Amino acid sequence: MAARYLNDTEIAKAQRDFELKKAAYDMEVNTKKAESDLAYNLQAAKTRQRIKEEQMQVKVIERTQDIQVQEQEILRKERELEATVRRPAEAEKYRLEKLAEANRNRVIMEAEAEAEAIRLKGEAEAFAIEAKAKAEAEQMAKKADAFREYKDAAMVDMFLETLPKLAAEISAPLSQCKKVTMVSSGKNEMGASKLTGEVMDIISKVPHVVSKLTGVDITHSMKLAQAAM
Repeated sequence: MAARYLNDTEIAKAQRDFELKKAAYDMEVNTKKAESDLAYNLQAAKTRQRIKEEQMQVKVIERTQDIQVQEQEILRKERELEATVRRPAEAEKYRLEKLAEANRNRVIMEAEAEAEAIRLKGEAEAFAIEAKAKAEAEQMAKKADAFREYKDAAMVDMFLETLPKLAAEISAPLSQCKKVTMVSSGKNEMGASKLTGEVMDIISKVPHVVSKLTGVDITHSMKLAQAAM
């Protein structure tokens, strides 16, 4: 019995030792496992963080690249705008300004030329009027001298010079008549000879009219002029 009891005791002790060792082992295993899990989780968290950081870095790089692309596109559009709109607009503006300036200069030159032409024309007309007036004055002076020197003869000359004009003025109304009807008893002249006679009768009365108006006897003056010849 004692041997069996001793044996059971040994077995129980061994069992207890085994349980203790097993518990210690399990605890160590669990600790190691917990540490391993913690290390894994920590590493996984670090890895995820690093991945996120790398993803953020990628996004930053992508955003930076997008900004650069946008900036390049803006520069491209700016250059395109400069080449297709601004420069042609400035060139057109410059062309229009030069054209306007040329037109303005042309108008000024034309106005100056016209003013100069008007001035020269005015001077020429003034010179012509002055020359004509001078010639007429000289002619009138010569006529006055002739009248003073020759008196009756000069008067006769002026009368003879004026007589054709006077006859033309007297007969001018007849030239406006389209039809003339004359009635005669048959004893006197008629037709064209009648008209001519009346015109001549009017002209023959001119010396008498002149004598009445001016006191100059044209007929007497003509006789004196013929006697002087």
